Formats: sequence, C-alpha cells, structure tokens
Amino acid sequence: MALLPILQYPDPRLHTVAKPVKVFDQALQQLVADMAETMYDAPGIGLAATQVDQHIQLIVMDLSKEKNELLVLINPKIIAQSGSQEYEEGCLSVPGIYENVTRAEFITVEAQDATGKSFRLDADGLLSVCIQHEMDHLKGKVFVEYLSPLKRNRIRSKMVKHAREIERNSY
Repeated sequence: MALLPILQYPDPRLHTVAKPVKVFDQALQQLVADMAETMYDAPGIGLAATQVDQHIQLIVMDLSKEKNELLVLINPKIIAQSGSQEYEEGCLSVPGIYENVTRAEFITVEAQDATGKSFRLDADGLLSVCIQHEMDHLKGKVFVEYLSPLKRNRIRSKMVKHAREIERNSY
C-alpha cells in the first residue's frame, strides 16, 4: 500500500468529472487499498478518487470510531432523496476549513463494491452528508462552491497563500 498525494483546492484537477469504472481488476483493488490508507492517514472519513488525481467514480469512506468499517462506493448514483439538513463540512482537499452546507437528509444510493457487485444503501445523518460530499468530487465540485462568492474567494486566497508557504519552506 502507498500514501497518495491529495490535491489541494483550488487545483483545477479537482474540477475534472470522473468516468465510470468498467474494469474491476487488481489495479482497482490496489487503488482502493491505497486510497483507504491515505484517508486513514490524513485523517479523514471520506476520499474520492478525484482528490488523488484518479478520475474514476470511486469513493472510500469510514465513519466508524475504530476505523474498521471501510465502505467502498463505485459508480454511485443517488436514486432517491428527501428532507434537508445543514452540517458543518470539512474536506481533505481544503484543510483547516469548515463551513455549513445544506444537503438532503435521507438518500438511497446504488453503487458497486470493489469486486463489481451491485448494492443499494439507505443513508441519513453524517453518512448521507459524506456520500453526497464525496459524490460531488466525482462531478468536479468542491464543497466550498456551495458558499457565497465572498467566502469562496477568501478560502481560495488562504489556500493559495498556504501552498506558497509550504513551497517556500521546502527549500
């Protein structure tokens, strides 16, 4: 397994729309394992392939305290949604930034697991938020795009400044 670099907002690659997964091979299994290791190390509760510059419809997440309940969603589609909830969200691609976002409260998602087997999942609360957040990444959307232009520009400036500081300190 390997830790993968996580793209940081406002990297334009975060706006790439992911393609469906068609081949469930050893390379995909390795990517799932590497993404899980990267997510746990970050530490985070969800990671979309887009965030590690792999533009396929693949999400890993684990909301358990013990970090032993990995959920893999491949080619996910929300087939039903209802209600509304506001949740404070963060993102491994936008470190240190937390903002409230309104999303559907209840969703039903159809997806495939790492072997290609189809399944359906009903989700609410944090799981619902996390699935919707990660699916946005697959569509090329970052959660800060739900915020006002003023907040988004402040976050963009902060992230660009932070990236410059890291670059400056690496010399």
